[in-house]
Amino acid sequence: MSDILNHIEENHKRTKRLIDLEYEQLQQLIQNAERLHHDKQELLESKKVRIIAGGGGRKPKLSLKEQIILTLVYLRHLTTFELLGIQFGVSESTANDTFNYWLPILRELLPSSLIEQVKKNESDLMVVKEILTDYELIVDSYEQLRERPVDNKEQEKYYSGKACKHTFKSQIIILPDAKDIVDVVAGEPGPKSDITMFRENRDNFDPKQKFKGDLGYLGEDLIDTLS
Repeated sequence: MSDILNHIEENHKRTKRLIDLEYEQLQQLIQNAERLHHDKQELLESKKVRIIAGGGGRKPKLSLKEQIILTLVYLRHLTTFELLGIQFGVSESTANDTFNYWLPILRELLPSSLIEQVKKNESDLMVVKEILTDYELIVDSYEQLRERPVDNKEQEKYYSGKACKHTFKSQIIILPDAKDIVDVVAGEPGPKSDITMFRENRDNFDPKQKFKGDLGYLGEDLIDTLS
């Protein structure tokens, strides 16, 4: 058992500080995530043509619970995969692969942004867009370190001169009082500018929507960068 999982099991009250969930919420999330994982594996197995019996491959070093905790720790602390691997006793590449496997599963279970919640219903989406125009939304972006890609083109694509590292870039838009996340864009190449990232995703909002941001958005008419 990893040190982090062991710490959580022995100190339930520390769970929220570590992964921003109460212990009971974590247990429910793990149970639901494991169910989705097994459903996914069963679907994959049904499509395989096997030469040898299933279950004969190399066993993963981390239990399903540890893999889920690893993913949640990354989402909470935005650490590097190298450090994450050290914390969980696996390689950097294994930490990265684990995160990318579980992220889509957890996305189905964790609370989504306001825009994501209503996107499936066009009428609801139009209503929400209209309501949001009463607010000046806050937009910001940040970079997260990623492992250095092996492919040279991928290295160039993700190398951020600003951070002098290979990075992912994410954008978050929130209500002025920070009570609700309105929209999230994650995993874009780090070199992409803040203003480009915003313009690629502004169709999610009403054309009259106003925003407030830092100087990284200077030149975008919809964003107030003066205050």
